[in-house]
Amino acid sequence: QSRGHGAHPVRRGCAEDRPGGDGAVAPAREPAAAPMIVPPTDLTRTTLAVLTLGVLIAGSLWVLEPFLPSLLWATMLVVATWPLMRGVERRLGGRRSAAVTAMTLAILLLFVAPLTVAIAALAQNADTLVGWSRSLEGIAVPAPPAWLDRIPLAGESLERRWAALAALSPAELSARLTPHVGGAARWLLANIGGMGLVFIHCLLTVVLAAILYARGEDAAAGLTAFAVRLAGDRGGRVVLLSGQAVRGVALGVIGTALIQSSLAGLGLLASGVPYPGILTAIAFLLCVAQLGPLLVLLPACGWLYWSDQTGWAAALLAWSVAVGLMDNVLRPLLIRRGADLPLLLIFGGVIGGLVAFGVIGLFIGPVLLAVTWTLLVDWVASGAPTAPGSDSPAGTGQ
Repeated sequence: QSRGHGAHPVRRGCAEDRPGGDGAVAPAREPAAAPMIVPPTDLTRTTLAVLTLGVLIAGSLWVLEPFLPSLLWATMLVVATWPLMRGVERRLGGRRSAAVTAMTLAILLLFVAPLTVAIAALAQNADTLVGWSRSLEGIAVPAPPAWLDRIPLAGESLERRWAALAALSPAELSARLTPHVGGAARWLLANIGGMGLVFIHCLLTVVLAAILYARGEDAAAGLTAFAVRLAGDRGGRVVLLSGQAVRGVALGVIGTALIQSSLAGLGLLASGVPYPGILTAIAFLLCVAQLGPLLVLLPACGWLYWSDQTGWAAALLAWSVAVGLMDNVLRPLLIRRGADLPLLLIFGGVIGGLVAFGVIGLFIGPVLLAVTWTLLVDWVASGAPTAPGSDSPAGTGQ
């Protein structure tokens, strides 16, 4: 039709106007949606929210600060002994309350009872300690034994020092020793109250451990859910690796302490040192505290030398050096068996944590490094480019 005849308007969007149309009328096209406008970020609101959250977290930690050391120890203790508690539960017919009671009594007997006896003994013998420190006025050092200068490397130096002390009169020797011994005795008596505070922390640790034993699954599920909410699937793996690190460190520390103290006890028993059982128990506690058995073995060697048992003293000294150094190899290997982490990472976590946080750092150090290592490895792996030839579009050549 011509433009001037315009009887019918021109139809647009019909089927016959498109190539291959069959005459059907196409549905009307919906108007395009307007682009979504993202509101600008309210910087003031975000800043205030972050500050409020930080204040709440800091205030909560401040309120819980008296309980944090006990909570940390209880958590490490429960995580390390959780498989043992489950085994006790199975042997008791699946009764959780009986298993919790048994584990709590075991912790009391192993940790709280010896500490209570030690504090009571110190308090009862306070006057004896002070009197012993004052009885140094009549002490005298005998002449050095003939075998002292035959000790390899250090014999001559030890003999000179011993002879210098033996040449002092009792008054001069007492004047040198009394300030040190008296100061140590006064420090010990002054810190008995601090030991009482340690006793209270131990009791609180036992109470918190009993609660965690009873509700361990709920606590683990809550921690895992929090970690997954923060970091997705890798958060759950971090929680699992943290538990493995704690159990591995517990296996390494306790296993190494048992082996070292047992070998130290064998050496003491074979050399004829008195009270080998008590000394072995002290060596075990020192090994758990990462002080080593040499604090028990070296004085025993000195006692044997003093008693003119030179052969046994030399043998025990060689045995002491071997036993005292074996933890540097044995502990990382045992920890590696309990945790799927690099050996160097575990070793660095144990030593660095001990230096930074004390004994509790034996567990905190490996856990911190395990979490950091896992997150770092996952982050690097998630951003790695796909290799050529893979199934991704970049590798298909299309």
